[in-house]
Amino acid sequence: MDEELNQKFRVYEKEIRQIQEQMGAIDQATVDLGRISLGLDDLKGKKNSDILAPVGRGIFIPSKLSSDELIVDVGDGNFIKKTISEAKNMIKDQIDKLDSMRKDLEAELEKIGKDITKTMAESQRKNAEKK
Repeated sequence: MDEELNQKFRVYEKEIRQIQEQMGAIDQATVDLGRISLGLDDLKGKKNSDILAPVGRGIFIPSKLSSDELIVDVGDGNFIKKTISEAKNMIKDQIDKLDSMRKDLEAELEKIGKDITKTMAESQRKNAEKK
């Protein structure tokens, strides 16, 4: 195998690794959002109930739900009030976007696979012509 071909395959390998890392991050974000959505289900109808509110990773504070509304960070330090249903719809939209991104990455992997196959076929053809 010549150096040019080795270089192409190193580039393909790097691209594949990057895509796989992105897909892993998307999968983790999807799982996290799913957990949040399930947690929101547990809050329905619990106004004036005692809960443990997370303060940080693994740290909670006893709290009392004073409202059925949530305060949602919509970016850039902007917060808005949402009902549990509205927040769940927002999460569903985010999961849908992540699914779309994952499909795009899968298509990119498929394209790279085809490029690898094409590159291998060209290399084999060139080697056959040399003989």
